[in-house]
Amino acid sequence: MAVATLVAAGCAVGPDYRKPTVEIPASFKEGVDWQRAEANPQASLSSTWWLDYHDDTLTHLIEQSLKANQSIAQAEAAYRLAQATVLANTSSLFPTITAGASGSRAGTGTGAASSGSSATSVSAPGVRNSVSANLSASWELDLWGQVRREVESAKESAQASDAQLAGERLSIAAAVATDYFQLRQADVDIDLLKQQQQIDTRILEMTQASFKEGISSNDDVLTAQDTLEVVIADLQSTETTREQDEHAIAVLLGVPPGGFSIEPQQHYAFVTPAVPLAVPSQLLLRRYDVVSAERTAAAANAKIGAAEAAFFPTLTLSAEGGYQHSALANLFSLPNRFWTLGPALAGTIFDGGARTAAVREARATYDENVASYRQAVLTAFQNVEDGLSSWNHLQQQADAYAHIYRRNQQLFDSEHAQFQIGTASEQALLTQQLTLLLAQQNLSDTQALLTQSSVSLVKNLGGGWQWDDAKGVGVDAVAVSGQQPATATVSALPAR
Repeated sequence: MAVATLVAAGCAVGPDYRKPTVEIPASFKEGVDWQRAEANPQASLSSTWWLDYHDDTLTHLIEQSLKANQSIAQAEAAYRLAQATVLANTSSLFPTITAGASGSRAGTGTGAASSGSSATSVSAPGVRNSVSANLSASWELDLWGQVRREVESAKESAQASDAQLAGERLSIAAAVATDYFQLRQADVDIDLLKQQQQIDTRILEMTQASFKEGISSNDDVLTAQDTLEVVIADLQSTETTREQDEHAIAVLLGVPPGGFSIEPQQHYAFVTPAVPLAVPSQLLLRRYDVVSAERTAAAANAKIGAAEAAFFPTLTLSAEGGYQHSALANLFSLPNRFWTLGPALAGTIFDGGARTAAVREARATYDENVASYRQAVLTAFQNVEDGLSSWNHLQQQADAYAHIYRRNQQLFDSEHAQFQIGTASEQALLTQQLTLLLAQQNLSDTQALLTQSSVSLVKNLGGGWQWDDAKGVGVDAVAVSGQQPATATVSALPAR
């Protein structure tokens, strides 16, 4: 019987898991120019990718958010819960052993004894003591693998939770970086808009003076007033954006926005690091959402076996033994011992289709999770393609605005030289300066968007995290590959 039990215990009903097949492209469509530009396109991202932006303030903010953000704390608690579930399910593989001891003293009066209707229902009058100690064990054998499938499902759910935790940390870090660069973009824009406001105010004053002298028309005055008001309105909108970005960063850091502020930097130079581009097949291991969806499908597959095991009978081995006597001094002696030992076999004969419905539910859940996994893969490829597309076009846009800025700088220098020798008016010089400031703002905004695009690309590529199939854990991609993080290339705003 013991041999038969061990053989049966090696069985586990239900399908063994195989990773769902997905269509993987050979290369990224929008990554051709990127791969040509990068010396090492297969290099691994660093898990501390934000250091490549060389901004101590940004580094401090991200590190603080990783410690105090409430969404990360929630994800960590969910992961601990998943680990506890694994331990709870694993405990079902082992027997349950309990021990107990009791003592009682009871008395029966002569009247109570004589009023009994039968000799067995009421004891003889007097005082009695009872002392007992017992030890019991019960073990439900996992003959059909139901418990093992539950453990398997719990482990894979915990792995999915681990990937979700890594994803939450990456999302928070990327959100802090994006909001921070938007705030710095607002800093530069506010400074440029204030300069434009000063120039437009001066042009309005000159236009009003010319109108009084009969040189300019009232329409010229109205146009100058409108131009100034538009700049004032843009300035208010930009200041609102900066304040809201500051509030968003405070919440990401887990602090109230009212007591949080970041010192402005009007001349911030945006840095764009070189982000190593992985091949599409590697993306399946580097994207936390893809890994989480795949592990969730694996957990659902194990649930099918657990549901199918309910069709088979359960075998429980139980044993109990102990001592019972009227006095504690003589309790532990052979004449006072008692014991029971025996197996119990039980199975469900009729349940109205509940077990069949449970199996169908498990299979439907698995199919749903497989579809979610394949959709996550498609979304991951789309995110990377979108990021590469944005990067490529923003890079060309930044180059164009840089050329425009340099030409306008030359035009302003020429206008300034003419103004100094008296061949150009002050208003013409101010108008050319406005054009130069607008070109500088366009260039700065594009460089800010390019930096934000690099953050988005880092996030879409997994942010230096990847899944180790052999170990069943998430690890730092640099630690796995043994490669060094990518070096940063600076794309700073041209000097004025």
